[in-house]
Amino acid sequence: MIEGITGSYATAFLLGLFSTVHCIAMCGSVIGALTLSLPREVRESPRKMFPYIFNYNLGRLLSYGTAGAMVGLLSSPLANFDGHTILRYLSFIVMIAMGLYLAGWFPKFARMERIGAPVWRWLQPIGQKLMPVKNRTQAFLLGMVWGWLPCGLVYAALAVAATSGDPVKGSLVMLAFGAGTLPAVMGAGLFTGMLAAMARIKHLRQIAGVSIILMALASAFWPMADHSDGHDHSVNHIHPPQTELHDE
Repeated sequence: MIEGITGSYATAFLLGLFSTVHCIAMCGSVIGALTLSLPREVRESPRKMFPYIFNYNLGRLLSYGTAGAMVGLLSSPLANFDGHTILRYLSFIVMIAMGLYLAGWFPKFARMERIGAPVWRWLQPIGQKLMPVKNRTQAFLLGMVWGWLPCGLVYAALAVAATSGDPVKGSLVMLAFGAGTLPAVMGAGLFTGMLAAMARIKHLRQIAGVSIILMALASAFWPMADHSDGHDHSVNHIHPPQTELHDE
């Protein structure tokens, strides 16, 4: 059965979707700056600007998928041991912390973003060399750099990806997460001012944070029926003793 696998994909997608206000607040300014770097004739035409925004996000999702494959590979030795259960519940804790942070009740969670600071210090100069963007290829490459921007939300999704214990599944989990962020981030590129104003509404941030917390709690108490190993451990497989039949 595939409940455990598809559950991770759904969790990652909803994590990205529920964090819309965080994506707009954090990535909205990034994509806004990227949009302003485009030639004026492109900026003034949504039809011309859309391919650039699409390529930014395509590159970003490719980086997410790469990161998911990496954590899936690193966690693979734990896939068949108790370590998988530890990673599973650790991911729930990280998601709850992210929800509290998004709602404004746990600001110290922002310190988690320091984890990716060394990688970002190495990649940031590469991104600066790609500016200003003059073609779609540059937009795609810049999106790949952008995907490694330190972000607590991404790290929460990576914690979910780590529970897969497999590089391919880990990559797919992160792609599902990235797909959940697309409406907010692509929308921020096209309607920056309006969406940025929405992101500052306190109650929307709290609703999003509580939604993530509830999702984490629901996932934590979901039946632990991950039968991805192909075996059914149900007690229904206990058979009554058979009686021997004799010909009379």
